[in-house]
Amino acid sequence: MSSNNRYYHGPVTSHFDGHRFQNVEGEPETDRSLREIFRWYRTAPKTPWPKHVPVSPIVPAARVEGLRITMVGHASVLIQTGGLNILTDPVWSNRASPIAFAGPRRVTAPGIAMDDLPPIDAILLSHNHYDHLDIATLRALHARHDPRIITPLGNDSIIHRHIPNARVETGDWFDRFEIAEGAQAHIVPALHWSSRGPRDRRMALWGGFMVRAGGRLVYFAGDTGYGTGAIFRDLRARFGPVDLALLPIGAYDPRWFMAAQHTDPEDAIQIMVDLDAQAAIGMHWGTFKLTDEHWEDPALRLAAGMKARGIEAGKFVAMRPAETKEFG
Repeated sequence: MSSNNRYYHGPVTSHFDGHRFQNVEGEPETDRSLREIFRWYRTAPKTPWPKHVPVSPIVPAARVEGLRITMVGHASVLIQTGGLNILTDPVWSNRASPIAFAGPRRVTAPGIAMDDLPPIDAILLSHNHYDHLDIATLRALHARHDPRIITPLGNDSIIHRHIPNARVETGDWFDRFEIAEGAQAHIVPALHWSSRGPRDRRMALWGGFMVRAGGRLVYFAGDTGYGTGAIFRDLRARFGPVDLALLPIGAYDPRWFMAAQHTDPEDAIQIMVDLDAQAAIGMHWGTFKLTDEHWEDPALRLAAGMKARGIEAGKFVAMRPAETKEFG
């Protein structure tokens, strides 16, 4: 089959038709029409967000043998475990946008200054949306650390166009990568989509990650909807119970538009339960205004949802930039 896919050429699979990638069969459709987009814009409330939320950046330790998480902001998290330093979806730019003068502006500074990062061994990059794949940040990290970048199929083309020497490794869902002796990262399914512009929808793959390192199993969801929940129950069956889940809790309103692609706090709690996770961290909230909910609603709804289900509040917390948590 001929294809004008600009990012990836490969064999047809259950989730690639030779031109575009699809979500797992049987899950809700994430594509939205122009009519639906205009409907959202017409009906969206003028929800105020703070222009700036104070952050006091921290300087993390160079290496950690246990498991320590530091929130940078949005989906950017520093995972330190077993002596490894791993960044997820790093974005240090002021806007999540293809242009510097428009688009969502960050209201929280990064929780770690770029120059204060410890040596970064690997980056887990979930998909190509601008609030997750930021070329300026990747260029800075490449110059300082030359980390391995592990990402789903097709995203290497985007990165190499701007950073030819970047050490990018791509894979399909359930492909495994050795990131150090005794440490592996597995790309796993997510319910989402991809694009960098109007003509490349779903031409690169999206996903999350299961990381085994330091004797722990850490799940980073990237961006995902909940759907039927089948993909999360399958992850529990494949990998066993999760020690720590990094789950998105923001960018969820309006639900008629966002539910298939972004979890809300109640969905995230259910994912924690489905994964049999010992602990969870709420991310993907409070840094960039992408949707209609108020700034602090994700954290408030998460706490309320935990209480309603009778789950200990400290088991799943919404982390803010510069906060650090240790997991025993």
